[in-house]
Amino acid sequence: MEGGTMKGAQLTLGVRLRDDARFGNYLGDRNGESAARLQALTQDRTLPLIVLCGDSGTGKSHLLQAVCHAGEARGESALCLDMRELLEVGAGVLEGLSATRTLCLDNLEAVFGDPDWEEAVFHLFNRMGDEGHQLVVSLTEPPSAHPPALSDLASRLGHGVILQLALPRDEDRLRILGDRAAERGLELPDDVSRFILRRASRHTGELLSILERLDEGSLREQRRLTIPFVKQTLGWNTAAATGTTDTDST
Repeated sequence: MEGGTMKGAQLTLGVRLRDDARFGNYLGDRNGESAARLQALTQDRTLPLIVLCGDSGTGKSHLLQAVCHAGEARGESALCLDMRELLEVGAGVLEGLSATRTLCLDNLEAVFGDPDWEEAVFHLFNRMGDEGHQLVVSLTEPPSAHPPALSDLASRLGHGVILQLALPRDEDRLRILGDRAAERGLELPDDVSRFILRRASRHTGELLSILERLDEGSLREQRRLTIPFVKQTLGWNTAAATGTTDTDST
């Protein structure tokens, strides 16, 4: 596991950082200010708790991993955990994590309502503060809108620096597709990217998964990215694929 301080079986619990999850390629004008502030706060390290809030598709996981990458680049220990994946492991897994200089907890609300988990998270917050280390967490909603049952934990979250993320606009999504395609050495024409956006989910993660499939198909078949090729690769050749009439030219 990259940048972690966990030992033994715990080592496999951390998120494997994506190499492309960096501050430099987090796109979208709507959240640029929040991303820049997060980067500055995690470099300055004067605030022990930062809370990222936003719906799925706003790039919370990307930014948490970017925080870890930046910490590792400074030679610090950094670890990102997806709380949804830890539920079956037990709250004891959080013991000892306060030694990590930068700890990111994604999807923290997954443990809300479980007394053992909420208490374990609260004590982890305290230990991180005592160590002078930094904690960055993500939530779908602000703590005031969806608080944990443990009042002490709710209070602690409410006193953190809260950064709200908005869903990207379509133009942001097009930029993301274009830039990520360029990183892969792919030429993604504007008409093709707009076709993808019309036919696919607006969720950023799903769009990037589609781009990965197209990259693999393009390399395998040695073909450029065109609308016919996209239809063929993604199975969008029939209107039944999306339940809409296919009016795009082939």
